[in-house]
Amino acid sequence: MKIDGALSQALIGIQRGLSSANKHAAQIASADSFDSGNPADLVEPMIGLQLDKLQVQASTAVLKAADKMIGALFDEKA
Repeated sequence: MKIDGALSQALIGIQRGLSSANKHAAQIASADSFDSGNPADLVEPMIGLQLDKLQVQASTAVLKAADKMIGALFDEKA
């Protein structure tokens, strides 16, 4: 994979993870499970938040690796 492809895929992954986290957080915030609703209604969005966190962390690791590769290439060229 090209370095620029890795960078763009990492950024897309971060954006998707953050967007999905916003959706799951809104579901949790709007749930009426705090009063009389079913607490099981919160399970899916809470698990979703954890998955979103993992996606953002993995995409960030890809971004850091690509950055490190670019830095190594510049060091070699210098």
